[in-house]
Amino acid sequence: MEDKYLIKGGTRLNGSVCISGSKNASLPLLAASLLTADKCVIKGVPHLLDTSNMMKMLSGLGAQVSFQGSQVAIHARDIRETGQLYQYARKMRASCLLLGPLLVRTGEACLPLPGGCAIGSRPVDLHLKGLAALGAEFVADKGHIRATARKLTGSEVSLSYPSVGATENIMMTAAAAQGCTTIINAAAEPEIVDLANFLNKMGARVSGAGTQIIQVEGNPDLHGAVHTAIPDRIEAGTYLIAAAATGGHVRIKNVIPDHLRSVLDKLQEAGVPIKEGTGELTVGPSKELRPLQITTEPYPGFPTDLQPQFAALLATVPGASTITETVFENRFLYLDFLRRMGAQIHVNGPLAVIKGVERLSPAQVEATDLRAGAALVIAALKTPGETEIGEIYHLDRGYEDMEGKLSSLGACVRRVTKQAANL
Repeated sequence: MEDKYLIKGGTRLNGSVCISGSKNASLPLLAASLLTADKCVIKGVPHLLDTSNMMKMLSGLGAQVSFQGSQVAIHARDIRETGQLYQYARKMRASCLLLGPLLVRTGEACLPLPGGCAIGSRPVDLHLKGLAALGAEFVADKGHIRATARKLTGSEVSLSYPSVGATENIMMTAAAAQGCTTIINAAAEPEIVDLANFLNKMGARVSGAGTQIIQVEGNPDLHGAVHTAIPDRIEAGTYLIAAAATGGHVRIKNVIPDHLRSVLDKLQEAGVPIKEGTGELTVGPSKELRPLQITTEPYPGFPTDLQPQFAALLATVPGASTITETVFENRFLYLDFLRRMGAQIHVNGPLAVIKGVERLSPAQVEATDLRAGAALVIAALKTPGETEIGEIYHLDRGYEDMEGKLSSLGACVRRVTKQAANL
């Protein structure tokens, strides 16, 4: 039985919502806990399918893992065979973040090629090339990556693209390697800075995180640490856009506004009034929204993970808006379902032209990936009538208690199973 949402739209969102800890920060933080045999504690970890699967993989590797509230304690005294991880690793791309830490601890690793959202090829080549520069050797075998490393030594690694995952994997491995590593053209996302802060608490010496050049002075004797994950900027952006789409008045708590600067700039350009406070943002109702031109880019540019949500917003904004997707080649798959709801969108390669219509119509749609699901939720919230959204397990991968949070803002969101809905 697969869960789905039934959303009765047309109601303005009002009230306040508290943002959870970042999924994209928590996953590498959990993986990094394998770098030491000491106990690590990660606070602010959201209850999600992805974080649950990562913890199951850590347990499968022999770590003692306990999860209470939003706090995870990991004690990886001993690491055992990795052959039992397939059922979890195939569901999430972040499983490849275990490669570096396993090489550090055991000198070998065997992981299935990772799964995740069907939004593009997202090859792991940059991960492998970066770790190879530090001394790892890899063999592809029947859908698995087999890695060995007799000795890990610092080196200069130049990335052809500022991949977040590759940057994280190289940082973690370099943190426990002998010597110094320089990562050129590194990703600069806030989640990179968060991981660097955790590694430094463990005894690593990482500098330059948040810039294109990161330097890591290795320390083979890393120790345990306590760290709190940053707030989830993508979740915060999703609720900002949902409030704007419904013409609501919403206070968003536990957010770092500077992490959303490019998003806030676009919302304000569209005519959405936003007030910044300490650790919070407030969205007010706008009189009339204006069309936008958006191009996704690596941080600090406009995030690809909020591109679908903006498309849902712009679908009913008068005039023509454009979205150029430069990060993932298949990220426009969800547009077919927005068209099913009445959106007028033309796609030409990486360019989507959105001609705003007066209103959308309710329909049966499906989440094709995590952020596509969020876009369909936003479209449903502003559409009078009942919209059915299937395949919402994608949303469970990245949004903690979405139906509860939306309901607290006055939305009519109901989770049902397909079997229950047919009774």
